[in-house]
Amino acid sequence: MLNFLKWGTCLSGLLLALQLVPAVAQAVALPAVVTRDVTGLTLRGDAILRFFGMKVYDIRLWTSSRTISMEQPFALELVYDLSIKGRDIASRSVKEMRMQGWNDEARLKRWGDEMNRIFPDIAQGDALIGVSIPGKEARFYSRDKLIAVIADPEFSRAFFDIWLSEKTSEPKLRKKLIGSE
Repeated sequence: MLNFLKWGTCLSGLLLALQLVPAVAQAVALPAVVTRDVTGLTLRGDAILRFFGMKVYDIRLWTSSRTISMEQPFALELVYDLSIKGRDIASRSVKEMRMQGWNDEARLKRWGDEMNRIFPDIAQGDALIGVSIPGKEARFYSRDKLIAVIADPEFSRAFFDIWLSEKTSEPKLRKKLIGSE
C-alpha cells in the first residue's frame, strides 16, 4: 500500500508538472503582435531589476543571432511588477540616456516629450516591449498592440543603450541579458 501511495504521489506530481509546461513556455514567448512585425527572434537572456530590494520588472532580450548586435533587430521585453506612470518611465529614461553621455538637452527634451506622449501608465503584470530596427526606428508594443513608432535611429540607440551599453547603470543586469554571466 505504501508503494502505491508513493507511486500515486509521483504520478500526481508528474501530471501537475506536465500541465505547467505549456504555461511556462507561453510565459517566455514574444506576443504575436511583435513576431508578425519582426521574425526570427529568440530569447537570449533575462534578468530582474530590483530597486532597494523591491522587484520592478522582469526583462528579456530577444535577438536573431547568438550575440547582441546593434546592426540587427532585437527586442527588450519588460514585464512590470509594479504600477508605474508612463511619464515616470519617460523621465527615468531621459535620466539614463543622460548618464550614457547623451548631453544635447534640446534632443533629450524632444525625446522625453515623445516618450511622455506614447508610454502608457503601467499596471502590475503589464508588458512593454521595445524593438530596435537598426538605422531606422524604435517600436513599442504592449502584449496586444503596437503602441508607437519613433522613427529616429539615434533615439533608438540611446534608448536601448539604457540596458545594453557598457555604460549602463545596471551592469549585472546587462551581463545576464547578453549572456555573459
